[in-house]
Amino acid sequence: MPQLRLTKHHGLGNDFLVYLDPDRRVPLTAELARALCERHTGVGADGLIRLGPAEAGLAASMELRNADGGRAEISGNGIRCAGQALVVAGVVPPGEMVVATAAGERRLDVGPTDGSGLAHVTADMGRPQVLGDAPEWEKGDVKSAARVEVGNPHLVLLVADAGAVDVPARGSSAEASVPGGVNVEFVTPGPGADELTLRTWERGSGETLACGSGSCAAAAAARAWGLVGESVAVRNPGGVLRVAFAEDGSVTLTGPAQLVAVVEVALERPGGATLA
Repeated sequence: MPQLRLTKHHGLGNDFLVYLDPDRRVPLTAELARALCERHTGVGADGLIRLGPAEAGLAASMELRNADGGRAEISGNGIRCAGQALVVAGVVPPGEMVVATAAGERRLDVGPTDGSGLAHVTADMGRPQVLGDAPEWEKGDVKSAARVEVGNPHLVLLVADAGAVDVPARGSSAEASVPGGVNVEFVTPGPGADELTLRTWERGSGETLACGSGSCAAAAAARAWGLVGESVAVRNPGGVLRVAFAEDGSVTLTGPAQLVAVVEVALERPGGATLA
């Protein structure tokens, strides 16, 4: 029976399954992602990542599908977990590396994984594009709204209390209203200076404990609104991610990546069907 070897990682509770496929033997299909990411009948994750070969000088190419099987261009926590997976597998040593994604090449600085499975990873997330205010969303408790691109689409909503928001109801409604879907961030300044409190509805995955690209999008919008400076602590439900702006407007995302488990799963399903 064909087997697929995966590692499971999370970045502050935003969890991913990763498999290395240097010979391109196991396509990253929607069916495979849905089956493996399902939390009751599969392994369970917010997304599935395939690391394949890349051009000379790059560590790997990265493909990502969300839990619903839909493709995602990039994930800040996902690519940090992918970097840890490459180091743990011995593909590259700890340190700097470049990974190709659908949103372009991204540079990582991956620390060593300690005995508890923890590594600290910084990802260059490119230059967020604040596309302008979205006044059609400024109603009720939403004080300001902006569309932001971080290689993937985001809608950032400034609210008085992110903790009081019904994220599943409002996030799913907003995602469904935008052609192609969108990641939705509910953000509140504080509690300290240059800090944001964030909750995210991720396109194709639902509410997650942390969102790396969402943290970058929220920081970029908040900076455009004059609420934060060049180094921002973004308080996700799962913990704090740090977003730092360079002079050219590009951002880095820093936080932990945790190796959870090594898993082998059968690709053959009941009835003789295979996932790959």
